[in-house]
Amino acid sequence: MLAYISRRILYAIPILIGVNLLTFALYFLVNSPDDMARMHLGTKHVTQQGIDKWKNERGYDKPLFYNAKQDSYKVLTDTIFYEKSVKLFVFDFGNADDGRNIGYDIGQRMWPSLAYAVPVFILGMIVTISFALLLIFFRATYVDLAGVILCVVMMSISAVIYIIAGQYLVGKVLLLVPISGYEPGITAYKFLILPILIGIIGGLGASARWYRTIFLEEINRDYVRTARAKGLSEIRVLFSHVLKNAMIPILTGAVVAIPLLFMGSLLMESFFGIPGLGSYTIDAIRSQDFAIVRAMVFLGSVLYIIGLVLTDISYTLVDPRVRLN
Repeated sequence: MLAYISRRILYAIPILIGVNLLTFALYFLVNSPDDMARMHLGTKHVTQQGIDKWKNERGYDKPLFYNAKQDSYKVLTDTIFYEKSVKLFVFDFGNADDGRNIGYDIGQRMWPSLAYAVPVFILGMIVTISFALLLIFFRATYVDLAGVILCVVMMSISAVIYIIAGQYLVGKVLLLVPISGYEPGITAYKFLILPILIGIIGGLGASARWYRTIFLEEINRDYVRTARAKGLSEIRVLFSHVLKNAMIPILTGAVVAIPLLFMGSLLMESFFGIPGLGSYTIDAIRSQDFAIVRAMVFLGSVLYIIGLVLTDISYTLVDPRVRLN
């Protein structure tokens, strides 16, 4: 078991290094610091002195990989690559282009993102799996057909439509909850109810249809027929056998949501004014704050790799044969 986990962690290290190198290449080789300065300052009436000043204030005036003007180890550490890329591995995100500490901002904004994303993840899994099992229970009936049609219709509707409709009906017409905004503490729930509800409903169609397909593949296997032959009820067969044996593909799909638990939803946070990491990233893109965007890309890749490792570990819990591979 320990050897299996160690192998999975070792596999993740070169992936993370590759993502970091690719991000650095995109931001500093393909898009040079001079290009960043021109994009930030504007392309018209920009002098070279202004570009040099902008780069100097943000540490972009240093050599990329090797600083011949320095002595000893500083020839490698006093470079853009070390300052802006290597330090990310110890989660030293540095400062944003406007001088703010990125690590502090992430620490403050992660809690609103978690307050939204965790309920959507947990409740969404419960609702979609239960709905898919309900369709399987009534498979090949009008209930199943109506459920599949409903899923297709829900999949065809854009997430923006759910957001606008929810804000109008629940927030403006019925006046049940605020349309947007956020307050820290216990009172935050009134600002989160609507986005959480929309997040669950918006993902119900695609997820339930996918889970239904997985359960359909399991429902006709030999172990299910054996369980029925022993006299087990259909509900017990679904929950004790079908659901258990379908956990590996379910866990595989759940890994996609792991980064979102921390990163939040860019769309939801922007529309509902939630000061989380999703809106933080959107604001950075709008203001062309390249330091924040780089930090969030790296953080997202770390979280996704952690999700992959946790998924591999969870495989061994639901199917011990996996650890032998």
